[in-house]
Amino acid sequence: MTALPSLARVPNGGTTPLGDVPRLKIDAFREAIAGGIPGGRLVSLFGMPERHDRLRLIAVLAPPGERALAVTSTEVEERYPALTVLLPQAHLFEREIAEQWGVRPEGHPWLKPVRYHRSYRPGRDAWNRRESDPLIPGFTDFFEVAGEEVHEVGVGPVHAGVIEPGHFRFQCHGERVIHLEIALGYQHRGVERSLEGGPDKRTIHRIETIAGDTAVGHALAHSQLIEALSGTEVPPRGQAIRSVALELERLANHAGDLGALSGDVGYLPAASFCGRLRGDLLNLTLLACGSRMGLGWVRPGGIGFGIDFEPETQRRISYSLPLAISDLERSFGLMRANSTVRARFEETGALPRVTCEELGIVGVAARASGLERDVRRDLPLGRYVEAPIACATWSSGDVFARARVRWEECAISSAHILETLRSLPRGVSRREPGPLEPSSFAVSLVEGWRGEICHTAVTDERGRFRRYKIVDPSFHNWMGLAMAMRDQPISDFPLCNKSFNLSYSGHDL
Repeated sequence: MTALPSLARVPNGGTTPLGDVPRLKIDAFREAIAGGIPGGRLVSLFGMPERHDRLRLIAVLAPPGERALAVTSTEVEERYPALTVLLPQAHLFEREIAEQWGVRPEGHPWLKPVRYHRSYRPGRDAWNRRESDPLIPGFTDFFEVAGEEVHEVGVGPVHAGVIEPGHFRFQCHGERVIHLEIALGYQHRGVERSLEGGPDKRTIHRIETIAGDTAVGHALAHSQLIEALSGTEVPPRGQAIRSVALELERLANHAGDLGALSGDVGYLPAASFCGRLRGDLLNLTLLACGSRMGLGWVRPGGIGFGIDFEPETQRRISYSLPLAISDLERSFGLMRANSTVRARFEETGALPRVTCEELGIVGVAARASGLERDVRRDLPLGRYVEAPIACATWSSGDVFARARVRWEECAISSAHILETLRSLPRGVSRREPGPLEPSSFAVSLVEGWRGEICHTAVTDERGRFRRYKIVDPSFHNWMGLAMAMRDQPISDFPLCNKSFNLSYSGHDL
């Protein structure tokens, strides 16, 4: 595609001077995002304070069929015409911008707070709240359905089990769900704000706690950002070991999800199998880096100090992994062969492909609906450039499809790990990054086990983080769960919820 003057092209894991990011008038900005790239996808949209009390909106898009991202920006004051009416993918981004910066997107179809905290700019509030008001006016304005035999069911935020807090409000006609509204924000820790002014010694540890089950994925996205801004080239050995870390994280979580799905329908043989296998796969990560969750494994410049693959570690992983995948295949075979499991999985919580496209769904949920979206294949970095990853898809978009894609990805990840270990490059596995480039923009995408992770940074004139924006795949996908529940029995919600298995803390940044 010919480069458009309204869009700057930036490779994944790349950087550009902030001055080279176009500043458009709001109408041209809306056109560039909604109409400038047919079939394009909104990866990230965030605000950054500018001169004269204005707010700069920066958008990152993924043009179809290109090996680069497109970036553009605009400046707004107190209000601007909403992007959501042209591009539904923008709906949650614009709600977040309104909450954080007090700028109102006029015409937004359902403008309400995302995490119900005060605006970052004192005296600026998109809902005209006063300082004396409670924190959550507007947050409790739920969508309502009226009519005979229509009733409402509220669940959470406190749940009966070891689960993060989130509120689910169902509008039902009998047992049939008409609409599900999901209210999150209870895990909000201010992670993004805490990263501004960095990087420092605490930065990487905060990054690893964005979503505890995705420590490797977020650490890798952050490390790629630092490397882009500092001009650091990661040694081939470090790149290879990183890919092993990412795929082991994917394997453990997918195996755990397959077991949890079996448990939700009361099929205990597969649930027991997969629960054990998840532990076995986590133990391989423990063997490699000293932490079952991969903490400390990935660092800017390569991998953590003192962590490398000794021959014995390689041998044990190469021996144990095929056994675990063989058992996982047997377990998934039990699930497929059981008529009760199939009856619960098939045609349950189906998410049409067109809905995925409209909402910008990513990861397993998108691929289960037939969309071939995978950062490892579309925008590869490091090991994935020389060892391309196949994209596992299914077409039905239901619970069965999401389970099927998980299993196929386990087989693909296992093959990638074994081949990487067989041809592991020699040499050092880390180079120390230098200072960050000042007044620059950088973006980094990683295909985490849930889907696309996006980290974006803008540096100031000293090379410190002026703005750091994180988009966890759950931010894109929670609305997909709400759409999948329409016209479903409310009793199927636990199963549908588990088939997406989205992160609350990853959303509540």
